[in-house]
Amino acid sequence: MKAWNSWYHVNGNTYGTWLRGDARGWRTRWHREHVEGDYRNPPACGTFEDVLAQSQESMKHPPVRLDVRRRRIAGQALVEKLVQLKIELLVLSLDAVHYHALARFPDHKPRWWIGLAKKHASHVLRKYGLAGAVWARKSHPLPITDRTHQLNVFGYIRDHADVGAWVWTFRDGLYWLDAPDHPDAHR
Repeated sequence: MKAWNSWYHVNGNTYGTWLRGDARGWRTRWHREHVEGDYRNPPACGTFEDVLAQSQESMKHPPVRLDVRRRRIAGQALVEKLVQLKIELLVLSLDAVHYHALARFPDHKPRWWIGLAKKHASHVLRKYGLAGAVWARKSHPLPITDRTHQLNVFGYIRDHADVGAWVWTFRDGLYWLDAPDHPDAHR
């Protein structure tokens, strides 16, 4: 299904924070294996402990959890890159393990554009001591169906500030570029 006016709600996780076998539910690629439950109706406790253990053993480094400072740095880097790529971004939130964005992707390829922004944010975070994989492999784009849906998603993402997420809206602009501690402040 194509998105209304090319708008998408895109979300994703940091590396290692939602694995196969997770108690919140999970899916296999292309749904090759049927897995009962999801985050609203999780599978029975202990059902996939062996799958989760295997997933954890195969990780190359510990799960990534972003502290408040790194949330701000990564969030600003994501916003900067999307704006630089001329993606119309309305709101973005980033908490310790999860991000959400509401943006217009005229070519209907949100994973591609978000991937470029995640790559940029990873490079910026490397300057602040967070090396290695930062993000889970894919993002999850959900097409916006109409204006009401767009407004509801905007409010949903913005409200993540209430639970400690770093939140940016189009009204904020790129205010941090003028800060003396910004790496590109003296361009």
